[in-house]
Order: sequence, then structure tokens, then C-alpha cells
Amino acid sequence: MLRTIVLGSCVSVQGLLENTLPDGRIAVRVGTQLFTGHPVAA
Repeated sequence: MLRTIVLGSCVSVQGLLENTLPDGRIAVRVGTQLFTGHPVAA
């Protein structure tokens, strides 16, 4: 499932959902890299 996260004030990343962290952040995979950030509301 594709998800979008926010890394900073104006940087967002869209990738495949990897896992959900206890603090509410999620991790998404883009190629071989893993990014963690806050999910964008639908």
C-alpha cells in the first residue's frame, strides 16, 4: 500500500508502507531506502 509521510516542514515522501511505530510515525520504503515520518491525513 502506498503511503505519504512528512519529513520536515515541506518535504514529503511517498512509498510502500513498511511498519507503524508506537509514537504514531510510519516507515515507508522507496527502493532500498527506508524513511520514517508522520503520515499525511487522507
